Amino acid sequence: MALGASHRLHDGVAAVETMTRFALAVLALASGVYTYLGVRSILDGSPTAVFFAAIIYSGSVSVAIYAFWSYMARFFPHVTGPSARGAMIGVMALGCAMIIAMSSWLNAAALAGSAALEQHLAETVEGYTADLDRAHQNALAAQSLLPDIQRASERFAQLADDERQSGALTGTTGAGSVVQLLSQMSAQLKELETGIVASREQVATLFGQGQKRLETMRTLVSAPGAISPRADQFSSEVVALTGVITSLNQTSIAPSIRRAADDLSLGFIAPVADGRQADLANRQDQVMQTIRASVAAQSKVLAEAADDILNRPPVAERRFVPLSSAEAVLRYASDFIPAWAGAISIDLLPAVLVFILATVHGVIRRQESRMPFAERITAAELLEALEVQRALNARGVDLHEVVRQAEERQAAPSAPPEPNSTESEDEGKVTSLEISKLPRKGPGA
Repeated sequence: MALGASHRLHDGVAAVETMTRFALAVLALASGVYTYLGVRSILDGSPTAVFFAAIIYSGSVSVAIYAFWSYMARFFPHVTGPSARGAMIGVMALGCAMIIAMSSWLNAAALAGSAALEQHLAETVEGYTADLDRAHQNALAAQSLLPDIQRASERFAQLADDERQSGALTGTTGAGSVVQLLSQMSAQLKELETGIVASREQVATLFGQGQKRLETMRTLVSAPGAISPRADQFSSEVVALTGVITSLNQTSIAPSIRRAADDLSLGFIAPVADGRQADLANRQDQVMQTIRASVAAQSKVLAEAADDILNRPPVAERRFVPLSSAEAVLRYASDFIPAWAGAISIDLLPAVLVFILATVHGVIRRQESRMPFAERITAAELLEALEVQRALNARGVDLHEVVRQAEERQAAPSAPPEPNSTESEDEGKVTSLEISKLPRKGPGA
């Protein structure tokens, strides 16, 4: 029963040997094809040089993979010792690592290189979108000061009108030094207001240009066709968008507001009271001191608000790094696990066949080791043994006596041989020599 199962396993191993070689050849060829596609994406030079270099490299990879797994399929199943089996497993692990290094990542680049590049471009678009928004917010931060400046300008202008028409501050109507000072402060704030409004228009224009660049970049990411031309055009759009972001960083009106706030207080020049009466001149001096204090307070508020804006971290310049398909697959490997699994499986699937053969041969050895010798010997081996026995009998050799003497020598304790006691040993040697020199005759001799 066991002999029949063992023979069936032997027959099965012999039957799948051709299929194993065919499978190894097909897998090695497939790996070489995808390796060729991956190599072409990372080589530079003339098309002819790139073609031949990729062909040579992929051909070498195919031969190396086929030879390695052929050796493993031939020798690994027949290695039985623990140390030797461990050494073979170590060699297999080293070979698998080398195959992954020289082939699998290029296969993954061929399978998912375009998708990885598109993901790289998409993430770059997201980064530049965030940069544009931050630059836009920083540039518009000074716009929040516009209502305060407008109110201060209108207040100074209203006080000047009230003083001119009703003498609300000094009690004397007319356009004197107080009206002149109030009008001067209102004009300075109005000029600052005009600068902020003009800055808003410029910021809106630059932000619109940046949005158009981003829209073009998004279109390039999702557009059909080859990825390389789209990546080149994408790089051009990145350069243009970087210029827009830099302009937004330099367009902020906050530094100008900070300088204007300092000018309001430090550059305050009050006119000389022009009242012809001493009482009127005294009242004008008091009002101008009050105006000076109000201007100083307004200047402090504007300076602190401008400092808060200037203390915001500027938008750092982002550097776009173009990647090849192989580099993109490595950087975004976690997002393309199915492609990596397929690429590695093509190269390492023969390991499964090797372990199947090793398991089958191990079962065969265990089954045959439990069978008696009479069940393990084949008919051809039996006929050959009978022929040897007839040849020994023809030469006068008593085979039973030789076997008995050999068993006695094995059972006897070891002792130093005597000079004249070498007959049995010589007989054994001569017998072995004679057996090795016996002629091989057919069964019918």
